[in-house]
Amino acid sequence: MKSILQQIIDKGNSENSRRSFLKKAALGGIALGGFMNMPIEETIEQTTSNVQRASRPSDLKITDMRVAVMGDGGRKPIIRIDTNQGIYGLGEVRDGADERYALMLKSRILGLNPCNVEMLFRIMKQFGYHGRQGGGVCAVEMALWDLCGKAYGVPAWQLLGGRFRDKVGYMQILRGLTIHRVLQTN
Repeated sequence: MKSILQQIIDKGNSENSRRSFLKKAALGGIALGGFMNMPIEETIEQTTSNVQRASRPSDLKITDMRVAVMGDGGRKPIIRIDTNQGIYGLGEVRDGADERYALMLKSRILGLNPCNVEMLFRIMKQFGYHGRQGGGVCAVEMALWDLCGKAYGVPAWQLLGGRFRDKVGYMQILRGLTIHRVLQTN
């Protein structure tokens, strides 16, 4: 670890520029982290990594949408929506729909803020219909909620209204089994 610090110091002394100043400032941060009883290895790792740890949800923009088809016992398309801040959201194309129904929406949402889920849904819902096209809209909406939760640092269920109950009672289990049996017989 001392050799890593020495390399950073040596590189900082060889040049007199903004980069040198930033390296010295990083060393100052490492020293402060050491004073606060933090392990020096973790402090160096966080200081030297190129990972954006904080996002600004108001500045998010959708940059791309991709699809991957999982073939484990069937065809399950998963879409991924990428943003300009490196955050991404995942959604499953549902109800036997083709992934092209989701990719068709890409041109409609590129460049928009993914945290405005309701606005984006109003743009997309006209392409959903009652058939399989709805599976594409559903996948994009799932990915948007996933992305929004990652941007704000909370689970998607919290964004959608929070917890309703802490445990499931005996009657809810019986109702669920009854509904399941009725659906199987029809």
